[in-house]
Amino acid sequence: MEQNNSTIDIASINEKVQQESQFIDLLVSEMNKVIVGQQYMIDRLLIGLLGRGHILLEGVPGLAKTLAINTLSKAVSASFSRIQFTPDLLPADVVGTLIYNMKDADFSIKKGPVFANFVLADEINRAPAKVQSALLEAMQEKQVTIGETTFSLEKPFLVMATQNPVDQEGTYPLPEAQMDRFMLKTVIDYPTLNDEQHIMRANLKKDFPVPNAVITTDQILKAQDAVELVYMDEKIEKYILDIIFATRYPEKYKLEELKPLISFGASPRGSINLAKAAKCYAFIKRRGYVIPEDVRAVVLDVLRHRIGITYEAEAENFSSVDIINKIVNTIEVP
Repeated sequence: MEQNNSTIDIASINEKVQQESQFIDLLVSEMNKVIVGQQYMIDRLLIGLLGRGHILLEGVPGLAKTLAINTLSKAVSASFSRIQFTPDLLPADVVGTLIYNMKDADFSIKKGPVFANFVLADEINRAPAKVQSALLEAMQEKQVTIGETTFSLEKPFLVMATQNPVDQEGTYPLPEAQMDRFMLKTVIDYPTLNDEQHIMRANLKKDFPVPNAVITTDQILKAQDAVELVYMDEKIEKYILDIIFATRYPEKYKLEELKPLISFGASPRGSINLAKAAKCYAFIKRRGYVIPEDVRAVVLDVLRHRIGITYEAEAENFSSVDIINKIVNTIEVP
């Protein structure tokens, strides 16, 4: 009898998810008018948005990172701001400041660019730690304090930070504790030859496509609530926890060879975000329940920045991605 109830329950969740996720195809096709070939990046942006998380994008310049979040904000009919991180940037340039008004002999508040639905933090590793932490506090708390006044940030709120992997001169790498605040770290690769031909042609035309606002922020907020309804079986939870615990205690999972390569494993934020991202991925695929393939699809993006590697691993050219792949290929799939 109990089994029957849970079957009906999953069927109704499935129906609800299919109903609430109808806009996904519309949103993706609108973004594809402008962004060519970067489907992986678009999917990750949607996971971050639906999971109330933030994304760190790494890739060489010119791979449409800025264009992607700008296009998303136009397609969603939401506010967008871009902060170019530089070594002389101050926390007040990000969150805002108090300005003295001589006429009224009083202070007024000038809000910074962080007060938007979509915030692009371009080249976040170009600014010093105090500026990075000002943004990261806003990301974590979803609020900003200027003077003695605390302001809640707009909903939905998505930060997409970019960093350039090739030009490391004059950069301030994000500490591990700050990297951990990002739900996903996605590495963007070059487009294929055919895709690049389309990009080249589109950019040489006078009528470059412009995205239309196809959905509202209210629809996004409803979808965020619907994602939480996506069913996750206890076996899938156990699968996620096995992957996370294997990054901390590899010897308990017959992965003794990884122990000298890992300096620290994923934190509880890793398991929370892996579960959230898997639910979001299922939602994007218009399913009301999580399957192991959903976990495997997002595991690299969720964990690549949460695992510390030792000097020994670096000497052997062993990256955190190699460690994750080895774990995922060893842990038994439910």
